[in-house]
Amino acid sequence: MRESFSLYELQRIVSAAVEQALPLPVWVSAEISELKVNSSGHCYLELVEREQSSGSGAVAKASARAVIWKNRVMQLFGAFEGGTGKRLAAGLKILVQVIVNFHPLYGLSLQIVDIDPAYTVGDLERQKQRTIEQLKKDGVWDMNHTTAIPKVIQRIAIVSSATAAGYRDFMQELNSSPYRVETTLFAAVMQGEESEQSVVAALTAIADCSEEFDAVAIIRGGGSTADLECFNSYLISLYVAQFPLPVLSGIGHDKDTSVVDMVAAVPLKTPTAVATWICERAAAFDGELEYAAMLLRECCKKVTTSASTLLEQYQRSIHDFAKGAILRQKERLASYALVAENFAPTRLLKLGFAVARAKSGVISSTTDVECGDKITIEVTDGILTAEVIDKNGKKD
Repeated sequence: MRESFSLYELQRIVSAAVEQALPLPVWVSAEISELKVNSSGHCYLELVEREQSSGSGAVAKASARAVIWKNRVMQLFGAFEGGTGKRLAAGLKILVQVIVNFHPLYGLSLQIVDIDPAYTVGDLERQKQRTIEQLKKDGVWDMNHTTAIPKVIQRIAIVSSATAAGYRDFMQELNSSPYRVETTLFAAVMQGEESEQSVVAALTAIADCSEEFDAVAIIRGGGSTADLECFNSYLISLYVAQFPLPVLSGIGHDKDTSVVDMVAAVPLKTPTAVATWICERAAAFDGELEYAAMLLRECCKKVTTSASTLLEQYQRSIHDFAKGAILRQKERLASYALVAENFAPTRLLKLGFAVARAKSGVISSTTDVECGDKITIEVTDGILTAEVIDKNGKKD
């Protein structure tokens, strides 16, 4: 008869072998595929290791159940969040110290006694760097950086949660400005598993009516690193990098820099900083207009001064011209007067000339009178009356 074991006996053998092979806690790296804390306070996890498959992407090649007993839940959760800025959650890669147990009834299980936050931080950073490298490889890294930004942003599409404190801060800062800006909210889930598709959906809706806006603001107030992790998403970053409008990002705190910040045309630290930047840009343009107006006023003053100066010059020129013309006319009249004086009848009479007159006027020819006509002869000191006795023709 063949030797055989009962199932319980087999499990006991396996359990003893596991205890002998792994008597002390060991460190294990894996991804959390499921996590829940039950009503008793214990935390139950499903750990998985995946490998890339050419046909269907990443597939699981190993899995195991794990537990954190309630007396260590708060300690380990707090230490992990303090070290990573993230809450322990599904999808994270972790390095945990475990006690390996094999129970005849429940099979293999891992009791987690410690977690190394540095491993997860390193993995998140590696994922972030892979996203950056892929965006550069795709040739889209600088696309939004070169998008033209209007001098004044008057119409802005906002991607944010409608109830977020960051959105309220943004609107409050914008409304306190003397400049009018039209805002349209495209509400989105800004953290958690739904955030990636929600933000992409909002961006897609804006792109469909992009001619109605000058820019897009993606705003999200402060939170843990885990809360902001979606903004390192390749898909969201890809949409932002290729967006047809300039993107203004205001995500998290001063110390946070996401991939979305890196590819956005204008990365700013907080939602309030985005609103302040918009208002300051409007104020700068207002200042440019005021400076241009000042230059125009100065130019007009110079033109007016130049015109007055020209008028005075013209007045002087006209005065000088008129004075010269009058002087020339006076000289001309004086010369005419001299001629008139030299040829005046009284002067000629003094020289011995006489003026003979008949009834018809001055006698200049013998044909002007007949014999027997009475004539007068004007000499220098009087008039003589005479009668024509004889009239001869031209002298020989």
